[in-house]
Amino acid sequence: MGNRLSKIATRTGDNGTTGLGDGSRTEKDSVRVHTLGEVDELNSFVGLLLCEDMPAELREELVSIQHDLFDLGGEICIPGYTLITDDHVARLDDLLEKYNADLPPLKDFILPAGSRAASIAHVCRTVCRRAERSIVTLGKTETINDHPRQYVNRLSDLMFVLSRVLNRFAGGSDVLWQHERKRG
Repeated sequence: MGNRLSKIATRTGDNGTTGLGDGSRTEKDSVRVHTLGEVDELNSFVGLLLCEDMPAELREELVSIQHDLFDLGGEICIPGYTLITDDHVARLDDLLEKYNADLPPLKDFILPAGSRAASIAHVCRTVCRRAERSIVTLGKTETINDHPRQYVNRLSDLMFVLSRVLNRFAGGSDVLWQHERKRG
């Protein structure tokens, strides 16, 4: 793929454009660049989540997801390039099944709260949904593969499930929304 970065401050973007992975340049506020930023932000929040205490196996799975998100960014950065495949989406489906298997069924809505790790997983979920919306928007104007959109859709579901898992790991449980709660 691309060259290694040896110089970070190139000044080539001072005019409001940035380089894509295929060597072309585009406006920094283009839908493609906006989508890249959403995926990068998501990857950064997954990195923040990795700063928290969690089971070692889950940590390794999240590190793999970070690598996938980097690849997803690469796919978006290079028009017409494919890096995310059915296998990536299937791996998330497997993780969803694995982590959801031991959770009690939901009967109520839950709040994005609980332990710090669970709360960060909820932030990852919401940023993931925003990245998904950006990918959908990009797909309306440019040809992109289906797998990136499918991947982030599954990943947001996984982050919801992981928030529940992480609350239990911390010794807590879901924080339920209380419809009858007195407000005021």
